[in-house]
Amino acid sequence: MTIERVLVVGAGLMGHGIAHALAAAGMRVDLLEPELGRAVAGRDRIAASLARAVEKGRLTPDDRDAILGRVVAVDDVGAARAADLVVEAVPEDADLKRTVLAAIDAHAPERAVIATNTSSIGIGGLAAVLAPRRRPRFIGMHFFSPVPVMPLVEVVRGSATSAETVAAVEALAADLGKRTIASADRPGFIVNRILMPLLVESMRALEDGTGTAADIDAGARLGLDHPMGPLELADFIGLDVCLGILRVLEDGLGDRFAPPAILTGLVSAGHLGRKTGRGFHAYEH
Repeated sequence: MTIERVLVVGAGLMGHGIAHALAAAGMRVDLLEPELGRAVAGRDRIAASLARAVEKGRLTPDDRDAILGRVVAVDDVGAARAADLVVEAVPEDADLKRTVLAAIDAHAPERAVIATNTSSIGIGGLAAVLAPRRRPRFIGMHFFSPVPVMPLVEVVRGSATSAETVAAVEALAADLGKRTIASADRPGFIVNRILMPLLVESMRALEDGTGTAADIDAGARLGLDHPMGPLELADFIGLDVCLGILRVLEDGLGDRFAPPAILTGLVSAGHLGRKTGRGFHAYEH
């Protein structure tokens, strides 16, 4: 199938990044939030990123204008009626995602593929809110942040997802310059299934005084050759997002994924990492 027009639902960290990548590949993108100001703010973040690319000589002004011109901020889910693909990229909350997916299902044309950017929630459970005829065209398409830079898309096939839908999403990812990996529909899929134990043990090491946050992160960067320390990475992902993923993993795979108290305490206090200026580390905000 040909994908020329996409609706991205959610203009936050992941949503605006997905919209950026799609527009850069030549697609027309509607970027949706229920409050238009939030959709405009997401488009503005794309504009700022493009401006930085021009300043660094990686993009011409004409290309910048062309990419940004393909992104339109909208506040009406009815925009799904014109979409070949709808990407749901709202926060990692199963109830919220089900509500959004049901609304998309009510408006999207029969031909449209609906993809969820969930990083941990089961595709089968989310598909249950869709009409049975829609489920073959529903799939997990998990991007990684920052989306325009990170080269991976995790493709998660539900029990009803058709081979045609998988092929369409893999072809789209290739058009975006991404590599795909295929995960079974299991809690956390592949990447978060292997990442979260590292983050959890790092948090526990901080919690029990094994090391400071700075030393734990330096240990991973210098001793394991990781580009970013695990606590820095958790701050970058968002501690609320990490907590949500861990709860899904704990529910599906057991106590070894139980969120550490230090994490739940930070989230309860509103310290969510880089986006709030404080998490395991402090940031200028």
